[in-house]
Amino acid sequence: MNTSVKELEKVVVRFSGDSGDGMQLAGNIFTNVSAGLGCSVSTFPDYPAEIRAPQGSLSGVSGFQVSVGSGVHTPGDSCNVLVAMNPAALKQNVRFLAPGGVIIIDSDTFKADGLKKALFETEDAIKELGITAQVVEVPITTMTKAALADSGMDLKAMLKCRNILALGLVCWLFDRPLEAVKHLLKNKFAKKPAVYEANCRVLEAGFDYGHNIHASVSTYRIETEDIRKGVYTDINGNTATAWGLIMASEKSGRPLFLGSYPITPATDILHELAKRKDLGVKAVQMEDEIAGVCSAIGASFAGNLAVTSTSGPGLALKSEGIGLAVIAELPLVVIDVMRGGPSTGLPTKTEQTDLMQALYGRNGESPIVVVAPVSPTDCFNMAFEACRIAIEHMTPVILLSDAFIGNGSSAWRVPDADEFPEIHPRYVPEDLRASWSPYKRDEQTLARYWAIPGTPGLAHRLGGLEKDANTGAISTDPVNHEKMVHLRREKIARIAFDIPAVTAECDADADTILVGWGGTYGHLLSAAEELCKEGTPVALAQFRYISPLPANTHDLLSRYKRVIVAELNTGQFADYLQAKMPDLNISRINKIQGQPFMTSEVKEAVKNIIKK
Repeated sequence: MNTSVKELEKVVVRFSGDSGDGMQLAGNIFTNVSAGLGCSVSTFPDYPAEIRAPQGSLSGVSGFQVSVGSGVHTPGDSCNVLVAMNPAALKQNVRFLAPGGVIIIDSDTFKADGLKKALFETEDAIKELGITAQVVEVPITTMTKAALADSGMDLKAMLKCRNILALGLVCWLFDRPLEAVKHLLKNKFAKKPAVYEANCRVLEAGFDYGHNIHASVSTYRIETEDIRKGVYTDINGNTATAWGLIMASEKSGRPLFLGSYPITPATDILHELAKRKDLGVKAVQMEDEIAGVCSAIGASFAGNLAVTSTSGPGLALKSEGIGLAVIAELPLVVIDVMRGGPSTGLPTKTEQTDLMQALYGRNGESPIVVVAPVSPTDCFNMAFEACRIAIEHMTPVILLSDAFIGNGSSAWRVPDADEFPEIHPRYVPEDLRASWSPYKRDEQTLARYWAIPGTPGLAHRLGGLEKDANTGAISTDPVNHEKMVHLRREKIARIAFDIPAVTAECDADADTILVGWGGTYGHLLSAAEELCKEGTPVALAQFRYISPLPANTHDLLSRYKRVIVAELNTGQFADYLQAKMPDLNISRINKIQGQPFMTSEVKEAVKNIIKK
């Protein structure tokens, strides 16, 4: 009997199990293989804050959702295939299954003990949850042990391979080539050939099992895209951020220094840069967040491209140091991969709740540049751009990423070096050296000149006390202080003319414009596109540059009858825009649940606002 084949433009798979079941690895490999076949991809790793919750418990469930296909902007509101490695994973994730979807369970775990840990009241989990979808019961644990019976591995090591057997079955469902999977496994376990061989065995066992059940399960054919030729890889936002910093170092000619303290979900930036000593990167794990920013400020004074990375709690601790960089007018890039707050809040969940802290969270008049990438791959571009602005305008720049795009991944074409401009450090010009003082400025940008220590004739000191605008000496003169406040403020304002204009996508001639910033872009774009197709015209403007706003911001937004700002907070960007442009009619869509938007909820909210 031939397998039925469903042709889909895009498909969503959700892997779920215990935190130790390797769901993130299985999901990442499936994503990588799909990207290599020409699919666009978007992922959503969803894992608990606990290092290792009790095995089989509801609080310990880890998930990885990936959408692959053509025109993919988000990981999807719901999944076509749900892999549940135990009863708790099924209970926590069945709500994400789309109508007509398929559930794959490890039937070996659906015994009395596993059902009890997941707080089921009966022995029939499927019936108790009211599941009517197709459920494929696969003895994944038994098959894994059978495939590795003569491997010499102990039981604990065998069971670590269960995720790859499930991956093999999913690869059969979606016609993913096993050779590509094996290549990734070989790289993963390059120093453990026995583990690599074991995973190859169970991978093939899962794939072969699919052939054996082909009469009862449909397979899927997924559309690919016509993409620009080049070298592609699946990349997450934190890795892309690290690589963007390296590109900026190359283009500026300044060595890259990262001073950071580990914090979820930003730590992977530190990990990635620590691997790059071969490119001259200096990555230092400091003893705390304050030391992280202070070491970066010292490195900046010494002539480095200086960066510190953190999340919301760490940004709060760095605030005084950032203020020092503002008054010293030193280039500094501060990366905040936002998470749920306040305090330690929701360490592994995403929010956009640090915007006001980034804009205003320092004492005194402390203007600063704030930018935000809109996708995992855009983290590369905006990390580069943050460095360019910091160096060319001699200012701290805060890059607001978030847990969703920092941990999430997309297919990325590795760019050619000539696709990015040279970054021009604002060194002291030769003709000004005789009369130079630390706060002499470029007349057009108002950026002060950068004097690298050790340069003959340019010895100087900087610090947190106010300086005289002409001599650079400490000054408490009230008129001078007011002058310096206005100079620092105007310097940031002029950057508006050194960044791209904001544009409207989808139906630019509509009466309504949907506005977002940062990592919500994929969901808002999907919502706007679907609304337009359904006969509700909507434009979309997604902001990468927040402080200063692009110079044309008011001209663009004032063209629309309705401005709807959607963000993962209580309305911080909407408040910011309203304060700057009180004539605008701004409505709001807000979500503060530690989860990204769903396309469907954005669409529904837009429709309700338009009806009013």
